[in-house]
Amino acid sequence: MASVPISPLFEELDYQKTPLGELVLRRRRSPAVPDELVYEVTIDGEMLMSSTVNASERALARLALEGRADRPCDVLVGGLGLGYTAAAALEYPNVRRLVVVELLAPVIAWHGERLVPMACKLIDDSRCSLVAGDFFEHVARGSSARRYDVILLDIDHSPDSWLHARHGDFYSAAGLRGLADCLQPDGVFALWSAWKSAAEFLDALGTVFQSVQNHEVPFFNPHVNEMDSNWVIVARRVGE
Repeated sequence: MASVPISPLFEELDYQKTPLGELVLRRRRSPAVPDELVYEVTIDGEMLMSSTVNASERALARLALEGRADRPCDVLVGGLGLGYTAAAALEYPNVRRLVVVELLAPVIAWHGERLVPMACKLIDDSRCSLVAGDFFEHVARGSSARRYDVILLDIDHSPDSWLHARHGDFYSAAGLRGLADCLQPDGVFALWSAWKSAAEFLDALGTVFQSVQNHEVPFFNPHVNEMDSNWVIVARRVGE
């Protein structure tokens, strides 16, 4: 759908009905950040992401890739969104291949049409591929065993708050074992969460990975003029 100007301060760039609900990409001016345009994504009226609040999305890539600069890395990203996690991963020159799996075709189209801020960084980097598909099916047991050095996931709100009920099985020990089969023996899995994960999920990770670290990522949200936090969980395998 073509962009719909609503006012000089607000523009709806895209509206699509999707399997997850009514998806909207909008762009607006905000007095909280007067020197930049704000891009926001909603599903069924619920805010999913904002271009001005992306510290934790970038931290997801940084926390997983730091300490691996001495070796080439193949990276899989589950969830494209506004592209900040993928763009942060591409800042590492040792990333030789980055595959982003995104369920919603319109989100990939936003980047192909260069509607969103990170689009050019992704589209113009030959290491990066945007793939339409279901991440959870992609990492199902045996689908791409031991292929990636790093897997990054930013799709659901948290391990116990999902965009779709079918995602729930992934966050069990059995689902996480399927993901681990898609990693190299010393691979890293990192997950974004809007809030601190329950102990049950961390325990499930601990049955599959030898090291599990839970990182709080504080940031300032200019739209509400206060500090907030998201979380990044980093799970590591030990070389076999």
